[in-house]
Amino acid sequence: MILNDDKTDPNKILPIEYDWAREYYRAGVNNNWVPEEIPMGEDANQWNGDALTDAERQLVEWNLGFFSTAESLTANNIVLALYEYVTSPECRQYLLRQAYEEAIHTDTFIYCCDSLGLDPDYVYGMYEEVPSIEEKDAYVVDLTEDILDDDFELRTDADVRSFLRDLVGFYVIMEGIFFYAGFAMMLGLKRQNKMVGIGQQFEYIMRDESVHLAFGVDLINTVREEHPGVWTDEFGAEIAALIEEAVELEQLYAREACPDEILGMGPEQFAEYVEYVADRRLRQLDLPASYGTDNPFPWMSEATDLNKEKNFFETQVTEYRSGGSLDW
Repeated sequence: MILNDDKTDPNKILPIEYDWAREYYRAGVNNNWVPEEIPMGEDANQWNGDALTDAERQLVEWNLGFFSTAESLTANNIVLALYEYVTSPECRQYLLRQAYEEAIHTDTFIYCCDSLGLDPDYVYGMYEEVPSIEEKDAYVVDLTEDILDDDFELRTDADVRSFLRDLVGFYVIMEGIFFYAGFAMMLGLKRQNKMVGIGQQFEYIMRDESVHLAFGVDLINTVREEHPGVWTDEFGAEIAALIEEAVELEQLYAREACPDEILGMGPEQFAEYVEYVADRRLRQLDLPASYGTDNPFPWMSEATDLNKEKNFFETQVTEYRSGGSLDW
């Protein structure tokens, strides 16, 4: 069993039972990168000059503000919530790798703030000052409160459902939905040769998050297989409703972060993109799509298609190269 298995010695990784977890670990290693690899001189020139409109500046600031705290929340969930109950040693190995990558992402926003001369109190305080950012963070944190309780144990089907809500909250909603409007915004700027350094770092983060999401979905589906009475039709409907509510929160954020059209991208396009992404997530959980919305940003599929052969939303990428050697 992948969860809370007293027959598993977490110190003995061999023989490996869950090969997919080991593959995700190896993919993470091959994806290794650090933000200092990416020059930020031109970004600083644009930021300190007149290359950006006020709306574009807000777009950059809001996404740095949201991601800077969201990455920390995700890392805390791995260390404080998941690691205790996921007893498979190969899954724990990947969780440690993911926690390291979240630390790299946190370092990325430190690097961006330092490079652009941004006020860290302003950037890191956005999750308390901007309601649409605060609501997204609070929504995901609420889904993990049960398993952070000191008295929580994985004993009953209800307990396993609480654990699954946490997995859906952080892997599917936070990393799989709440991040994607921001990815589209920052990569959209990069396509216009604006803030290219930050855009490349967001590409690297998106690549990491795509692997995190795939691991999380496999973890969720394995728990479902090993606890067949847990994922009822009623619970599936509850999960779908949680995802639909998350879509509304992300659409609100997108409309406020980008209230007017910028470089051919407008608030309604971002709202459509969130629905398109959410349908992908629902299908990954074997749930029916809710929206049927077409992708308004077909170029984003190319950006997420890391080996140029597979649609990253539909399949798991197995061919990777280290970050320093990638040619975007």
